[in-house]
This record gives sequence, structure tokens and C-alpha cells, in this order.
Amino acid sequence: MKQTPRSGASARPARPKKSNGQWKIDGQEPLNKNEVDKAEDNGLNVRTRIEEVYSKDGFASIDPDDLHGRFRWWGLYTQRKPGIDGGRTAKLEPHELEDEYFMLRVRIDGGKLTTEQLRTIAGISNDFGRGSADLTDRQNIQLHWIEIENVPEIWHRLEAVGLQTTEACGDVPRVILGSPVAGIAADELIDPTPAIEEISRRYIGDPSLSNLPRKYKTAITGHPSQDVVHEINDCSFVAVEHPEKGIGYDLWVGGALSTVPRFAERLGTWVAPGQVVETWLGVTEIFRDYGYRRLRNKARMKFLLADWGPEKFRDILETEYLGYKLADGPAPEKPMTAGDHVGVHKQADGKYYIGVTLIAGRASGTLLTQIADLAEKFGSTRLRTTPHQKVLLLDIDEADIDEVVAGLDALGLSSRKDLFRRSTMACTGIEYCKLAIVETKQTAADAVAKLEERLAGIDLPHPISLHLNGCPNSCARIQTADIGLKGQLVTSEDGVQSPGFQVHVGGGLASKDRDEAGLGRTVRGLKVTVDNLSDYVEKLVRRFLAGRDDNETFSHWAHRVEDEELV
Repeated sequence: MKQTPRSGASARPARPKKSNGQWKIDGQEPLNKNEVDKAEDNGLNVRTRIEEVYSKDGFASIDPDDLHGRFRWWGLYTQRKPGIDGGRTAKLEPHELEDEYFMLRVRIDGGKLTTEQLRTIAGISNDFGRGSADLTDRQNIQLHWIEIENVPEIWHRLEAVGLQTTEACGDVPRVILGSPVAGIAADELIDPTPAIEEISRRYIGDPSLSNLPRKYKTAITGHPSQDVVHEINDCSFVAVEHPEKGIGYDLWVGGALSTVPRFAERLGTWVAPGQVVETWLGVTEIFRDYGYRRLRNKARMKFLLADWGPEKFRDILETEYLGYKLADGPAPEKPMTAGDHVGVHKQADGKYYIGVTLIAGRASGTLLTQIADLAEKFGSTRLRTTPHQKVLLLDIDEADIDEVVAGLDALGLSSRKDLFRRSTMACTGIEYCKLAIVETKQTAADAVAKLEERLAGIDLPHPISLHLNGCPNSCARIQTADIGLKGQLVTSEDGVQSPGFQVHVGGGLASKDRDEAGLGRTVRGLKVTVDNLSDYVEKLVRRFLAGRDDNETFSHWAHRVEDEELV
């Protein structure tokens, strides 16, 4: 029989609030397996074991805690075992999905490369990676089929030309996105290169910052196109002109996508060029000290900022970490030029840079060598990678432009504003990724070829971005694409499952075509199979062109129309 509390009886004591694992509030006792592993041994220390033990004794000798955790601190992930279909991704344990080969991520802060460095990466690709090479949307280059026995030699070759894999993955400061045209663009507001290089030199590989709650992404740009997708990074600096203080940076904090997307917010500050490094350090240390560590899926900066708000975050930054107040500052102006830098553009010194598209970032060791050959043939030794899976060749003489463009065309690299080639991105996909459900790279290439054939002669008012992701995460930024595709299995009416995508439409970051950044719209039940992808995108584009208002962008149209127009 249910007992009724007597009058005046004391209430049941409140259940104690669970710790969030914030070091400065809750102490540093590890609250999950990831935190235990990091506390027991810093991820940076695994390099010695790789060089002295694992590379000599082979894959079977690797400690599982190193293999599935600390290896990431040096840019290494096991890749997916071939032949495992997407339907089994969530059903198998990680060790059942993984192969005895690795993806190796080469860290390229700011996207700055020399032709010598590119040749080195190409040589490693051909010698140790079966010719694989992918450009990521983080300005890195990823290689595949890497065996543990060859990792020390790969490090030796990379470091000999000034490259590294240090903290290319893991719960650390990942690669620093930088404007691909830093120091060369004629319309640049400020060159962020000194800040990027100082942060990299002083803090990448620093043990005091090598145990963050989770990954931590930085972006810095001095270009008015805002070309580093600052809205979706943990900490970003965007060039802005203060009416009294001149050119400095606007500070943004707390952006990220994945399964819980959130845009970064301005702290309302003006950061002087000489304050960027210490301000970055303060924001990073806040994440280290106050970031949530109890639950792995809540351990990103965006969750802390959502709870604190920008005002509290700024106050903590200034009072506890900087020791001084930052100046108030204006928001950066809306960009009026595209940030992917595709095409031929004049540099500040009178020479030209040429931005080219690799379809969905797919390259090869051979192609990287050919790009280096072509650049050097015309006197250039400098290149840049971009946050849009593009490559820029710098320092081209005006008289050589046509010949260089023709040479790039011969390599399959387009410097034109193609219908879809330019604005298509794809993640690694099921070919190598243990999280993926569908194939992405070849699917993207096939879709681009079909769409450019079917829509030849169509005059699009602006590029329509098409982003393909192999799983529910967002490595290819699907929520910020005009048409974003999230990999999943699609079940037909007769119960047959096929690889396909959930569709997001109308997303985008701040640009000349939108008033502000916005997430894509989803329509209940709107899914498309891989086989029907080109048909669906073609239909959607034709509906947009037929139904748009004057000067209306695809994004505005996609958010305005009824669901039926998008199905």
C-alpha cells in the first residue's frame, strides 16, 4: 500500500548534481575511459613506442589503448577493413571494422606548402600509401594504406622539409585554418601568417595543451572573403577595421557541426594583431580548464558556450586568463567575394595566383607530383591548400597564365567556375572510414559528371554547393551546404535497403549570397538513394530556376517553398 508522508516530514534530499568533469570546478579525477587513458599517459608520449617498439614488432604488438587513442596525437587512425558494407557499421565493434593499415594526416597549418614539401608528400604516398592522397576541408592532406613499420621513415621525410603530423588528430589543437591567400592577396586587410606560425611553433606539441576535453579547431583570416569558415570553428579570428584602432581581429568562439550543429558567437571584442596569440591561448586554456569531460558527446566548446553565453565567456577570458580588458569592436562586414579562391586572381606584387578544383578533394601521389612539376615549370615554388578542398598555385607571371591554366586542365584540375565541380565536397566515406555507411568520393565524382552534362548551358545565378557525408557526422559540412547529404541506408517500399542520404537543403555560411549563416532545412522523409542522386539534384535545380524570385538565392528559395517543392 502506498504510504503518504506525514505532515511535517522532511522532504527527500535532492539528488546531488553530477559532475561535468570541469577541471577548475570538479577536479581532475577522470570520469570515463578516454579521460583515464589521457591521465595515465600523455598522447604525445606514444611516438617513442611507435619508433622503438611498434614499428619493429608490427601491428600485433600495439597496445589497444595506444592504437585506439594515443595514436591520434600523431595523426594516425586505423582505416576501415575492405568489404564491410554500410549496414554493418553500427553492428560491429571498432576492432572488427578496422584494418591493419592507417590513415595518416599531414598537418598543414594555414595551408602553406612549397613544391618541395608537396613532392615529399607525393613520394610518401607512392612509396608507402599505394598512391593515395586526399585534400581535406581542414587544409590537411590524408594518406591511406600506411603500415606501422613505415611510420618512422615517413616522419623523417616529412620533418626534413618542415612538415609534421603532430596533433593532427586527438583531443588537442588541430590544424590552424588560415586564409589561403595570406600575405599575397591584393585586397587582404592583414596577413595572419605571423600569428599562425607563432601559435604552431609555441603550442603544437606542448604537453600543457595536449589533454583537452576533445578536439579543438582554430581559424584565422585577414581576407575580406572570410575564407576560413569561422562560424563553425571553436576559436576564430576574423579581420576587421576598428574606426579608431585600425585593423585587428573580431573574436568568435564555440562553433561546430556534427550531430548537434551550433554556430560560433562573437565575443564583441577587437583583438590587436599583437594580442592574437595570447588571446588564442586564453580561449584554449578555458576549454582545457572548464570544458565538459564527463560525457564525450558533450565535450566540445560549443556546449560550454551555450551554457555560459558570450558575455560570461568574455569576462572569464579577460579576468582569469588575460588579466586585462579587450577593446570592444565592430562586426566584420559581410563578404562580397567567394572564399574558395577558384580562378585567376592578381596578387599584391603584380603576379597571379590560380585556384583549382579537385573533385571532392581526391588526388593521388602522381597528381601531387604533376602539380609540383607544373608550378616549377613556370617559376613557382609556393602552393596553398584551402578549407574547401582546393589548391592554389602562387606567383604566376601574367604572360604564363593561359599556359598554366591549360596545363592544369590537362591534369583534370579546373580553374573555371564550373556548375558543380567547384562547389562539391565529400568526406572520406566508406572506402576508408570506420564510421561511414555509404561511399562518397566516387559518388560525388559521378554526380558532378552527370549534372554538368545534363545541365550544360544552364546559367546558374551562383554556384550551388553539394556536400556528401558518409555518416551522421558532418566532416563535409552538410548542414551548411545548399544541398547537404547525410549518409544512411534508405529502405524502399518493399523493404530493400540501399545506400543513400538524408537531404538537407538551404544551408550556408555568411557570404555575398546570404544575409547570415544558416543551417540547412530537413523535410520529413526526404531521402535519396545513391543511384538516384543525380536525378534528384537535377530536378531540384530546375525547380529552383523556374520558381525563384528576382535575385533570390538557392538558400532563400529552399527555405521559402513548401515541402512538396523539395521532394
